[in-house]
Amino acid sequence: MAISISVVVLLLILAVVFLRNGALKPTHAVVCVLLGFYLAGTNAAPTIHNGFTATADIVSGLKP
Repeated sequence: MAISISVVVLLLILAVVFLRNGALKPTHAVVCVLLGFYLAGTNAAPTIHNGFTATADIVSGLKP
């Protein structure tokens, strides 16, 4: 578990650096995808899923 969390933190830092740089290259996209896969395997996955679901519900309820 400790190795998984440290990999998630490392990938998160790399993703933030790449996104702040402004030039998203294919290697940067791979890092972001790997971050998503590693986050899905952590205890934070249900919280993230619930947050996205709640956001989607709010957005779908908006009337133009």
